Amino acid sequence: MSGNYYPFTFVEKDKMQGFEVDFINAVVNETGDAVEIVKIDFSGLITALESNRIDTIANEFTITPERQAKFAFSQPYVYDGAQVVIKKGDEDKIKGVDDLKGKTVAVNLGSNFEQLLRALPYSSEIAVKTYDKNIERDTALGRVDAFVMDRVSSTQVIKEKKLPLLLAGKPFSEIQNALPFRNDEKGRALRDKLDIAISKLLQNGTLSEISTKWLGKDVTKR
Repeated sequence: MSGNYYPFTFVEKDKMQGFEVDFINAVVNETGDAVEIVKIDFSGLITALESNRIDTIANEFTITPERQAKFAFSQPYVYDGAQVVIKKGDEDKIKGVDDLKGKTVAVNLGSNFEQLLRALPYSSEIAVKTYDKNIERDTALGRVDAFVMDRVSSTQVIKEKKLPLLLAGKPFSEIQNALPFRNDEKGRALRDKLDIAISKLLQNGTLSEISTKWLGKDVTKR
């Protein structure tokens, strides 16, 4: 986990907390495994997984075609959408994703949101800025015109950090988040084991409770 994606993973009082922490603890409680949570910047998580330093990533990791070609994914456990966020006062300038032409837009380094922006038909007119931290603060200070994150996190960041930010328009792309594993025999076996636990937690309402606790609503089902 990155520990830098409120309210899914964040550090408070030197302790990793958030939706993903409760989620993975609930999963291993079902399987009987022990879990060690390792803090790594988001941009380094994929390398850590590929190099066998970690077994999976629990950090709102979105399924994409490129990632599916490389990893074995669990079933999705979060359904969300890509959201444009702007500084208060810019409502007339940026009303949604179509107004990002000619703008500088921040995304988390290594996230799929850069790919989503690059896939837009007018992507050549968007200056994408990628980095690990403070994209929401830089937007609030006017250092960039907007940032793109998932809608749930964006809403919670605005609420928690009390920054002068607004959601601009509706989500422009559905995203599904899941656990990735190395696509080898051991990785697929671990994926299958945890998938059974995820199904149980979805059926018995545990994931719904975790989602409501951290997000104020259930995003674990479509």
